[in-house]
Amino acid sequence: MSAVLPPASPSCRASVYFNPWDEDFRANPYPFYAPLLAGPPLVIERFFPMVVAARYADAAAILADHRRYSSVAPKGPLLKERFALFGEAARVLFSDPPVHTRLRRLVSRAFTPRRVAALEPRVRQITRELLDRAAADGRFDAVAALANPLPIMIIAEMLGVPPQEYPVFKKWSDAVVQVDTVVPGNPIPQTVYEAVEALRAYFAAEIARRRQTGADDLVSVLVSASEQGEEVLSAEELIAFVILLLLAGNETTTNLIGNGMLALARHPESYARLRQHPELIASAVEEMLRFDGPVQATVRYLGEETEFGGRLMPRETPVFVVLAAANRDPARFARPEMFDIARKPNDHLAFGDGIHYCLGAALARLEATAAFSGVVRRFARIELIEPASPLRYRGSYFVRGLSSLALAAQG
Repeated sequence: MSAVLPPASPSCRASVYFNPWDEDFRANPYPFYAPLLAGPPLVIERFFPMVVAARYADAAAILADHRRYSSVAPKGPLLKERFALFGEAARVLFSDPPVHTRLRRLVSRAFTPRRVAALEPRVRQITRELLDRAAADGRFDAVAALANPLPIMIIAEMLGVPPQEYPVFKKWSDAVVQVDTVVPGNPIPQTVYEAVEALRAYFAAEIARRRQTGADDLVSVLVSASEQGEEVLSAEELIAFVILLLLAGNETTTNLIGNGMLALARHPESYARLRQHPELIASAVEEMLRFDGPVQATVRYLGEETEFGGRLMPRETPVFVVLAAANRDPARFARPEMFDIARKPNDHLAFGDGIHYCLGAALARLEATAAFSGVVRRFARIELIEPASPLRYRGSYFVRGLSSLALAAQG
């Protein structure tokens, strides 16, 4: 039996443009979201038929229903090569219960409240050191000086990676995330394969070493988890999760900090308010997640035939859940285009929802809170140094982040 949603209006269908592989679309997708928000999910032909869901209620319902909307990608020709990059092991992000339940139970010990809370002094120390260097001449690149190094340093320390290897890990991470910029049907660059293989080889060796020595870092904790009890992580599952942790923990938090700094630079009244009321930092971070979040969309796949706008779509049709559009849905948020650091309530979907709610949400919030607390304490004012050309966004549409952000700062 198929699930039936209300039909999309013809006017909405005619005015929609959704193309994650268009550079202009990626640079500023927000103007394209209004037509998507005007009606229920609809079918768009863009390299392949896809369903696009943008309204908050639709997005939340899809994320909450893992039976009807699966996270397991089909093995079709367009996606096969991308997923084969990371091997055949099940991954928590791309699995359904019961596989997902087992994996999440095991890997969640990497993000216990105690373990995340214990990181706060070190996160604040690294933030201070980075800002000390950034403040030297009154102007700095907020991405290069703060947003890039802070998350990779924290994740690398959590994984037991020595400091001298942070730059190469950042290089590998940047290379791998480029895979989502490749237009479907085009070949994946060799640099992506090389980075994935380098990461796999590195962590395979580290996992083997931790089995012998043990430690308190996350790799050792996960190795220990895989050796105790009946539920275990296979060697391939362990490698897949560690790589996912490095990529997800690095890119998304980097982009949260970078996008948030841009929002503050463009809204000096909000920056001044944070200086006067630092207790609003946590609320400001939530608004940054809603207003210009690091993850624009996620994908699910139909678990059964479903009708959209009078068209019956087959199982395994991809469903693009546009989180960033849902977070600007006027049916859910008052004045959604306004950047309001004291917005209440603010139940955004930046970390997803349902069984796949982001495992690292608490860590991302901790790092962002430390970063912005450090910035507003250090600088009386920040100003965007307007570039000669428009701001450039790196990587794919799905993970939205700036290449650079030049700021002038007054201490």
